[in-house]
Amino acid sequence: MHHGSVELQQLRYVVAVAETNNFTRAAERCRVVQSALSHQIAALERELGARLFERTSRRVRLTAAGEAFLPEARQCLEAADRARAEVAAAGGEIRGRLAVGAIPTVAAVDLPVALRDYRRRHPRVHITLISAGSEDLIERVRRGGVDVAFLGLPPTTEPKGVRSRPLGGGELVAVVAPGHPLAGGEADLRALAGEPFIDFRAGHAGRQQSDDAFAAAGVRREVPFEVSSGDFMADLVRQGLGVGMLPAAYAPRFADLGVIRLRDAPTRVEHLIWDTRPSPAAAAFLDLVRETRPEREETGAG
Repeated sequence: MHHGSVELQQLRYVVAVAETNNFTRAAERCRVVQSALSHQIAALERELGARLFERTSRRVRLTAAGEAFLPEARQCLEAADRARAEVAAAGGEIRGRLAVGAIPTVAAVDLPVALRDYRRRHPRVHITLISAGSEDLIERVRRGGVDVAFLGLPPTTEPKGVRSRPLGGGELVAVVAPGHPLAGGEADLRALAGEPFIDFRAGHAGRQQSDDAFAAAGVRREVPFEVSSGDFMADLVRQGLGVGMLPAAYAPRFADLGVIRLRDAPTRVEHLIWDTRPSPAAAAFLDLVRETRPEREETGAG
């Protein structure tokens, strides 16, 4: 680096302060003393001729110039990281970062096992995992914050703006408290019309397949309890607060709950999605998933 240049380390410091809103925590994240971090950011501000942060005794926040600079700083850091990863991959080594996203009820792939196998194969890759809803994950992959993600969508819905591959479909079952009169049997949705339901938040893909199935059956239902995970749903069902709806391949992990098979069951399709230009680390993960799942048609970024 030479005088008058913007250094990558300075960009890392700016991103860290922007994400923590605190110089002390940013310095801890970057493993430098706070005075060094503050000095480098001040030097960068002089180079740019603009203040990037407003500092008071109580808070730190981005200025208008900082808001404009931040996405470009992130893009530069990502490009530098990718360049290093591409060079390593050319030499036969996979390194860098892999951000994986998954819905809470992913069942088409044993994700913990896949992550374990991937880490054994590629120990130089730093792996992170986030759990979120399908819509959120699609947007994160579009923006580059997540490299690959596992979704669950209604059969009529396709992920847009990303590459995707369907991993398989399946029916949902009703899960009920032990001792429920219909537990262990088969019924249609109309038989459950009078029950209170525990389901995912309205408008999310995890809820849509159930709403669509009840609408198709001409059945109105009440959903007084909305949750964000299958585990929390199971906790409420266990207390007899209502009926839950979970994928048939996912429900067996709650062995103490009763299951009702549905003749007119909601269905969903699980998808693996990724960016249009996957990093070497992401491409290696896609290869691993292909080894464990039969190859199916991939969908382009529509």
